[in-house]
Amino acid sequence: MTAGVLVEPIRLAGHTAPSRVLFGPHETNLGRGRSIGDRHVAYYARRAAGGAGVVVTETASVHPSDWPYERAPLASGCGAGWARVAQACRPHGTLVLAGLGHTGAQGSSAYGQEALWAPSRVPDTASRELPMELETAQLDALVEGFAAAAALAAAVGCDGVEVDAGPGALLRQFHSGLTNLRGDDYGTDRLLLTRQVLARVRAAIGTDHVLALRLSCDELAPWAGVTPEHAAEQAVALAGLVDLLVVTRGGPYSASAYRPDGHTPPMVNRELARSVRAALGSAGARTRVVLQGSVVDPVAAAEAIDEGACDLVEMTRALIADAALPATVRAGHPERVRPCVLCNQTCRVRDNRNPVLTCIADPRSGHETADPDVDAPGAPAARARDVLVVGAGPAGLEAARVLAGRGHAVRVAETAARPGGAAALAARLPGRDRFGLLLDWWRAECTRLGVTFEPGTTHDAASLAVARAAGTAVLLATGGRAAAPAYRIAPGTDVRTDADLLAAGPPDAAAPGAGPPALPDGPVVVLDLVGGPIGLGIAELLAGAGRQVAVVTGDPIVGTMLAMSGDLADGNTRLLQAGVTRHTGALLREVRPGTAVLEDRFSGERREIPCAVLVHCGHRVPAEELYLAAPGTPRAGDAVAPRGVLEAVLEARRAAVALDAAPPAPGTRTTRGPAAGSVLETAR
Repeated sequence: MTAGVLVEPIRLAGHTAPSRVLFGPHETNLGRGRSIGDRHVAYYARRAAGGAGVVVTETASVHPSDWPYERAPLASGCGAGWARVAQACRPHGTLVLAGLGHTGAQGSSAYGQEALWAPSRVPDTASRELPMELETAQLDALVEGFAAAAALAAAVGCDGVEVDAGPGALLRQFHSGLTNLRGDDYGTDRLLLTRQVLARVRAAIGTDHVLALRLSCDELAPWAGVTPEHAAEQAVALAGLVDLLVVTRGGPYSASAYRPDGHTPPMVNRELARSVRAALGSAGARTRVVLQGSVVDPVAAAEAIDEGACDLVEMTRALIADAALPATVRAGHPERVRPCVLCNQTCRVRDNRNPVLTCIADPRSGHETADPDVDAPGAPAARARDVLVVGAGPAGLEAARVLAGRGHAVRVAETAARPGGAAALAARLPGRDRFGLLLDWWRAECTRLGVTFEPGTTHDAASLAVARAAGTAVLLATGGRAAAPAYRIAPGTDVRTDADLLAAGPPDAAAPGAGPPALPDGPVVVLDLVGGPIGLGIAELLAGAGRQVAVVTGDPIVGTMLAMSGDLADGNTRLLQAGVTRHTGALLREVRPGTAVLEDRFSGERREIPCAVLVHCGHRVPAEELYLAAPGTPRAGDAVAPRGVLEAVLEARRAAVALDAAPPAPGTRTTRGPAAGSVLETAR
């Protein structure tokens, strides 16, 4: 089927959204202070131009008691910003809803330095902080805060507001037996506060503005939390007060369930939304239902609408990865949508580093005011040239795509049989398979733009010199290789790198022929020196194939860097469930046949563990032989310093734009050129 239903208009409270795609509220760190600023405006306007039907702005705190992260918007100071967002999105027909909320006990006291608000004195599961129990004065102030914020949003031109009762919201904390232990009316009737808020908000904005509610419909804590059955009843009870209901899941014990990574299948809330919508229909409610939860594929999203699971779909991360997703679908090319890989590596930004939101595959996301549009026309045709990109990992593929899109004749040389580099290996790990979709997209886009691939081709300094002499520009994206180990390896020891293991294919117990070269019998030790997804993923993969696995890390917990993507707790849970032994706070000092020698990093005590084969998951170093032979040659990605996909793509764009803008060397052939356009001098 096609995804055409995604871009059909839909009526909401007298307004018409141009598509069924909603861009939901999320932390961005784009603000200056606690306001909606220029970067927000450009960020939302780009999604509106790309065809989003509804944009919900970053949730603003409705009362000064709520300051959940340093750059969290405060509604009382957002009027000017909301006005500018509405004005920027209006030419595209996109409806703008101001996100309103209060995080209560799930917030932070680090910034406001005041007690956290909550229904009851239940310590937060993450911060362990004991909140204050709200009394009448605070409850009244909260209701008035929502009403005042909603009135402000409507007055400055927003098409409505969204009230947050989702996984991290104070209103959700009142709904749940996990956190609401009150003996008063707000405890016996757990929806009372939300009804009061919605009634006051409706009175503030009128019936000619959209009122949406983000509702946690499954806290994944059935012993006391909101269950799908409870949620259906709650939705029916609240439906008469709202026009739009966003169905979510998650709560204090399931924070990662709200925007899960690739270990959770896409469309995770499909049946949950269907059951809520069916309950509303049975009750005669006309409230529109939005499906949220890893909705990233246009065709699957359209299927959910067609089969009646929902009326709209929230595709927040999908539109971070490709701001023009609806427009591309409308043009009849859903296959050209840049896929979201559900990695959460750079779009999940609520941490103490205050990173600005972006996307590993589209680094312009979040940087619209600073970065040029790499897909805009580049140099005039007279300046087009032949370009040789050496290496077909993410950096090489992105550089080739950008350069070919600007009219240059590009060929990509790659020693392997297929493009992909280290990302193709990572795609073989559990929960990382969507990286393969991104690589497929790059290959398809490059092919569409006329890029020539030369698989199995090796270049040296002499061949590059010949290419340059013929007027060909060269860009190196040669990737990286494993760094030398810092521990002793005794003769006869079987040591593999992560790349060695993954290059041979995933070890699938059900398909022995698909596995790596025969590993020796006995226990496997995975040495994780990075703390990212690779070491943990390889341990999980091997354990799933029936191997006895132990992970060794110097960190206090396996996969410590996964805290930033939200997979730290879930990843360690998967290891425990798979029977993987974890040796934390340990340094590998020696490996010999049958044994690995570990040293406690704090006490210095040494111990031996059984080891038939060691899998080394460590840092890499640049593969820079070609660069050292011709210093100054443009290079990008791991060829500069091995890091992640974001850095590879970002540097590839910078290198491609710089090459596009540079005057051709004498003798350069100008075989073809792009449509006329301005020369972009810089790129982030």
